[in-house]
Amino acid sequence: MSTLYTSDFNSLRAALWAVFALLALGACHRQAPSAAPPALVLASPVHSYSGIGAGESIRYPVEAAARYSNAMSFRVAGKLIERNVRLGDSVHKGQVVARLDPVDAQKQAASAKAAFDAAEHRLVFAKQQLDRDQAQFAQNLIAVNQLEQTQDAYAAALAEHEQSAAQLVVARNNLQYNTLVADHDGLITSENADTGQVVSAGQAVYGLAWTGDTDVILDAAAGDLGRIAVGQAASVTFPALPGRRFEARVREVAPAADPQSRTYRVKLTLAEPGPAVRFGMTGDATLSRAATAGNTAREAPVFKVPATAIFHHGKDPAVWVIRPTDSTLELRPVTVGSYSERGTTVTGGLRDGDNVVLAGVHTVYAGQSVKQARPLFDGEADGDVAEPAAALNAATPINAAATPINAAEAR
Repeated sequence: MSTLYTSDFNSLRAALWAVFALLALGACHRQAPSAAPPALVLASPVHSYSGIGAGESIRYPVEAAARYSNAMSFRVAGKLIERNVRLGDSVHKGQVVARLDPVDAQKQAASAKAAFDAAEHRLVFAKQQLDRDQAQFAQNLIAVNQLEQTQDAYAAALAEHEQSAAQLVVARNNLQYNTLVADHDGLITSENADTGQVVSAGQAVYGLAWTGDTDVILDAAAGDLGRIAVGQAASVTFPALPGRRFEARVREVAPAADPQSRTYRVKLTLAEPGPAVRFGMTGDATLSRAATAGNTAREAPVFKVPATAIFHHGKDPAVWVIRPTDSTLELRPVTVGSYSERGTTVTGGLRDGDNVVLAGVHTVYAGQSVKQARPLFDGEADGDVAEPAAALNAATPINAAATPINAAEAR
């Protein structure tokens, strides 16, 4: 019985060893897991830029406008019966551009002239009467009170004469005000009244842009005011005038923001606009950063990246950079100069030509092997056609569940 039990135990042990041997042999022939394919990331090389001359440039859309303009209107009310110019016409100083119905003004002027003539006759008569009474008084032929009455009548006639003369001047001016005359050489920019319309005094009939200096106007953000100063140089281009560039200088910076847009109006004067630049043309102005007095040191390079490229490691901003040696990711701390709707300005931490990840910065990790995809319409580089960002749809997706980055990996 004991011998039988020992034999069965030995048989079971041999079977177990055989199973272990087969498992070990199978494990030896198992293939090692293949490495994960590189993740496709949207990236692009960054390049430093500078402004006109020295410093960072600022670019804004602009509109050409006359330095001075005004609304042309009648000083008196009346019915508009004649318009001699139209929208876009050039006018000269002293040119008649519109007329009101002058009938009432003519009658008022005639009435004032008649009143003036009557007052003049009364003044002449009062003066003659005064001369006679003074002569008679000298001979004691009239009483003192009679002379005083004559003097009073003469003073009243003289005052009435002056009053009627002033009223005649006003009446003639009102008649003249029925004719609208251009005060300056310029261009008609708007028509605000039609022939036959009854207009009130001061109501705009035409808009006049004065001939002379031409300004370009832009609305600057509050964050850029520190880099804009009166006298600052600028370069202006207009899509309507391809191939031409105009020099300009900042003439005026608004001291207060617009209550609606919260932007600051900046006016630049074109050095030589020429007849090709027309009022209302839109374009772009590139302003050099205002130079700091006595600062001759070389400025650090400045880079522009989209806001989606910024990864905040704690409170510090950083960007993901693709190492050129092994195509792995490196988290690079950077210094951000400013944030705006046009992107982020990086003033430190990047080098010219660094490949920066532009999107999906929260789904990658340090040391991850990646394959670069250029932005759509980014063009060709080094003779090779760049892969469009649309290839991300068919490529291996970025592992959103990758191991979170820690402080040691970031370093």
